[in-house]
Amino acid sequence: MNLKRLAIILVAGLFLYLSLYTWNLRTGHLTRLSTYTGLDSVGLVLRPGKWVGSKTGGFMERYVDLVGLKQQNEALTEEIKALRLENMTLRERAEATARVEKLLGFPEPPEWRREGARVVAQRVGPTAILETILVDRGNLSGAVEDTPVLCTEGVVGRIYRAGMSVSTVLLMVDPSSRIAVVGREGRATGIVYGMGAGEPLRVKYVGMSSQVEPGEILFTSGMDGVYPKGLPVAKVRSVRRGEGTLFMDVEADPLVDIPRLEEVLLLKRADQPEDTRELWN
Repeated sequence: MNLKRLAIILVAGLFLYLSLYTWNLRTGHLTRLSTYTGLDSVGLVLRPGKWVGSKTGGFMERYVDLVGLKQQNEALTEEIKALRLENMTLRERAEATARVEKLLGFPEPPEWRREGARVVAQRVGPTAILETILVDRGNLSGAVEDTPVLCTEGVVGRIYRAGMSVSTVLLMVDPSSRIAVVGREGRATGIVYGMGAGEPLRVKYVGMSSQVEPGEILFTSGMDGVYPKGLPVAKVRSVRRGEGTLFMDVEADPLVDIPRLEEVLLLKRADQPEDTRELWN
């Protein structure tokens, strides 16, 4: 039964195939249909591949462009950094030149001569417990102990210890510093004592009958034998007149911003040996 049914199906299929083949020979419809269908199938396969290829090519072009832009940006960034560093260096040189010119314009007191020095360190070595700075002038340039040190704003201190090529400067704010002063207006005399960094100066031995007011500028009086007369030292902050005492309680502020010092002047007596080097090395 199964074989008979299979034989019938094969005969029917063969008959159908022969009929279609004969019909296609006469009309050619099946040939044209297969041709169009095959082309469409090929188109459906190739079209996505072409789209992917075009997108991949565009992506690669954009990637190459981005890599080039990144390299260009990195080069420009490095150039900007170099220009910024150069600008900062030139500005620092200009500011240093302006400070030096200002120092060199400071008038020399009679019988004294000035010499420039640079601050190279603060509070170093055995004197670190003191309020000091280190400058690049020593015995070789004629710097000796008690040489006055100042800047364009006023007195900085005096040389505490001189080496061969560097010296330690005892700042006016150190508790062991003493400077004889006189007021600009009232001509009141006293002695300025340092009280430590960040603390106001104490002006001692100002008599109760003296004329001194807040805001008055105090100058060196020359009575201590260290500083020449007429150098600005401090500005009076407060004046208190107490009872049962012979002296007023006076506080003052330094005129010099010591933490920002970079260059200073040394005042040497005219009879000291003169340095044969240039003023600024």
